[in-house]
Amino acid sequence: MDETDERLIAALRHDARASLSDLALQLGLSRTTVRTRIERLQARGDILGFSVVLKADVMRDPVRGLMLIGIEGRGANRITRQLQGLPEVRAIHSTNGRWDLIVELGTETLEALDKALAKIRNFDGVQTSETNLLLSTKKET
Repeated sequence: MDETDERLIAALRHDARASLSDLALQLGLSRTTVRTRIERLQARGDILGFSVVLKADVMRDPVRGLMLIGIEGRGANRITRQLQGLPEVRAIHSTNGRWDLIVELGTETLEALDKALAKIRNFDGVQTSETNLLLSTKKET
């Protein structure tokens, strides 16, 4: 992937519905070149598809947080499986350093988030945790 492909992908991330003509003008390329590059990126598997983000998708979780979890012993796999079963969990990340897992949570209310946090803190093997509320998102891909 070269710099032009990266610029094209950045433009598509900004507006995946932009016409080939608009993309060509924005990138200083011909319409044919833009179409060929998009087709090549798709064929190579660099672009897997295009999606629509609805307002309801963004508003689904008015209360969001990141929970950093420290695990005692070798319970990470078991705790990860338990987390996967919770409807409030949006993503689970393993990490290095002080924390073993970072869990993205989303709920309708602060009370629902508090209940989810309490449930997770009671998992056998969760030694410590710290939670940060996400106030706003400046960029999301």
